This record gives sequence, structure tokens and C-alpha cells, in this order.
Amino acid sequence: MKLLVSALEPSANLHLEPLLSALEQCELYGIFDERFGKPLLPSKAFSIMGFLDALPKIRKAKRAIKVMARMSFFVDKVLLIDSPAFNIPLAKAIKTINPNVEIIYYILPQVWAWKPKRVAKVEKYCDVLASILPFEQQFYTKATYVGNPLLDEIPLFKLSAEETGVIAFLPGSRKSEIRSLFPIYKEVASRIEGKEKLLVIPPHFDYREIVDIYGDIHDFKICRNTYEAFEKSEFAFVCSGTATLEAALVGVPFVLAYKAKAFDYWVAQQFVKLKHVGLANIIFDFEKMEPLHVELLQEDVFADNLLKAYENMDKEAFFNHAKKLRTMLSHGSQEAMISIMKV
Repeated sequence: MKLLVSALEPSANLHLEPLLSALEQCELYGIFDERFGKPLLPSKAFSIMGFLDALPKIRKAKRAIKVMARMSFFVDKVLLIDSPAFNIPLAKAIKTINPNVEIIYYILPQVWAWKPKRVAKVEKYCDVLASILPFEQQFYTKATYVGNPLLDEIPLFKLSAEETGVIAFLPGSRKSEIRSLFPIYKEVASRIEGKEKLLVIPPHFDYREIVDIYGDIHDFKICRNTYEAFEKSEFAFVCSGTATLEAALVGVPFVLAYKAKAFDYWVAQQFVKLKHVGLANIIFDFEKMEPLHVELLQEDVFADNLLKAYENMDKEAFFNHAKKLRTMLSHGSQEAMISIMKV
């Protein structure tokens, strides 16, 4: 099979990997991590965060869309993963010149959070809509819930709310996130006594980048694997993103923290009308349940607040609700996605 892929985010490539392992003799084209082959552009070329940060990348994105639309004539299927700001225009460009190629959209735009008009565009230009959140079928008429990929990828789920003596710190996967959160996390770590502090550093950062982005990390033990860190830890401080849902599913109590640039946060507030930002809490909102974990945003992200969330966490209650979350998501997505792609 010849497959044109658009996987811009680290999480998209994480979800792509098991699909490629299960597909025999798959030739990959497009945008993806370099460990999978030779992309048109590597995913890291699009590793950006925020509205202002995105502006210099617009020209590069438009060029990539034009080239990938032409590439669609030479593949069997197109697989788009997340990243709607890029993938919806890409789907439109492909269908405009090559209406017969099948486009599969995996991990759909979060129209329940903002930009509901994207539904019409996605359903117009994409043939298969593969949802990873059960409630999304309320918003997309063509969507099929395929399961959640994290349930395939997480190697171990905690069986109890155990004390391990280890605290994990995950300040994010993007440079801007890390530079914003890590100084605060360092202060938190210095004020927690008698615990091993585990710093999770994304595998795509090399030594020079680590020194430049994190600075002094001698007080931490380094881990490059998120699931390994969660397995070892009794609590985690986690930047908003996929890692918060991973922590919830594994069953490690955590507090979500996020500090965006002031302008980016203001823009988001104008459009996003959700009570929570963490995916686990959003899922619980749709089920009319109380939030699973604490969320600290913007000015509320400082050491005293993070330590308060850590000290006041009811770990047993968290663990019991984490088990309910796994039941809600039901199963992984790999089997269904492989069936879709082999048709």
C-alpha cells in the first residue's frame, strides 16, 4: 500500500507508529517523523505553538499542501491525523484536483471546543471520519468511534493508588511550553522533600537542545518515556495536552498546568467555550460527572498552588474515577483503523 500521511504533531506520530507496524509493505509519503522513512517534510518542521508563533510557518504550509495534493495521484489512500489548521486545507486541495482518492481523517478536529463550522468542511472533503472520543458522534454525522489509541499504546494500568516515592514532572513537548512551565516545576520540586523527582524529556530533543531549553536539571532523574515515568510515579505535574489523558488512563494522580502567551490565551478565550481544558475532564463533563483532576491555568500556575493540589489530592478517589474513564473509552483504535485502511 502507498499511503500519503499528514502527521504534524509528536502525538500524531505516536499514534501512527502502531498502524505502520501492523500494515505490511506500506510505502509512506508526506509529513511524518523521520524515523518512519524519508518525509517530504519532517514533523518537527511544524512544531509550533500559538497564533503568533504560527505566522512564519504559513508560507511553508501552503507550499507543502500544494505539493502533497499532487502527490495524492500516486498513492492508494490519504491519512490525515489531527492538526486541522493544516489538514482541512490539505483535504480540500486534494479533493479539488483528485476527487477519487480516499481520505481518512483520524483524530478529528475538536469542533465541540471551537470552530463548529469545520464539521461541514471535514465531512465534505473526507471519506472516512475516525473518532477517538465517544461523544464526538453528537457533532459529526459521518463519524465512527474507532476506540482510543492510548488504550492500545499504554503498556500498563495501575492496579491500586500506591505510594512509590517518585514524583514525575512533564513540562510539555514544545520548547515554548517547557520554557514557561519548567522554572515553576523546579521550584515545586525543590520544596518536595523525601521523593525522587523524575523529569520527562521528549525523545525528539537531543543533548544540545536539552541544555538550551531546560538549563540546570541536576536535581532530577531523567526519563525519555512517558509511560515508564507514569508507571513509576505516585503523582505527576503535567502540562496540558495528550499526556494528561495518558496519566488519567494509567491511573497516576496529577495536576494539569498550562501557561500560554497572553495574546494566545485571550484569543482562545474568545472561541473556546468549555469549562475544562484537560481531555479527561472534558469527557467527564459530557457524561455530567465531576472533574477528575485539578487544572491550573495562566496566573494560577505558581508553586504554592501546584503544591496545594499535590498535598490535597485524594488518590484513592482519583484512581476509582480513572477506572471509570477506561470503561468509557472501552477499547483501543488500532484494530478498527487497520480494517479501515485495508479496505
